[in-house]
Amino acid sequence: MKADRLHSLSALIENKVFSVHGGLSPAILTLDQIRTIDRKQEVPHDGAMCELLWSDPEETVDGWGLSPRGAGYLFGGSVLTAFNHSNNIDYICRAHQLVMEGYKWMFNNQIVTVWSAPNYCYRCGNVAAILELDENLNKQFRVFDAAPQESRGAPAKKPAPDYFL
Repeated sequence: MKADRLHSLSALIENKVFSVHGGLSPAILTLDQIRTIDRKQEVPHDGAMCELLWSDPEETVDGWGLSPRGAGYLFGGSVLTAFNHSNNIDYICRAHQLVMEGYKWMFNNQIVTVWSAPNYCYRCGNVAAILELDENLNKQFRVFDAAPQESRGAPAKKPAPDYFL
């Protein structure tokens, strides 16, 4: 496998902000367990690597639930609180879910979803955001719209698969 195919599964910022694409895994209770995952493989259909990439927080779930995506899990506030407390982190920053406002805090600011693709698939009408942290971990969200149609290239002719929405 080429080295350019290896990507980080997560990042820990100043030991206080856990950044991950998707969410949590029932197989991962500590941040140290993430370091033991073999990244030199295709993403499996289940297991910790898959779940870090595909899981989503859900306010109507208590504990763990089945994900409608067919991969990963849904997790609720009790799971999130336990993970953040056990790992002594302030919050989790993740992506993976469209939020119309560009970013969305959940579970009393224990997790934030930051979505950075404006007007997703050229049809969702959402804004996008990035999160900037300064040296003291002060947060600033920068929210932006899609570029005007006349200043960007034409979208691909084939429609995006439904599973991206």
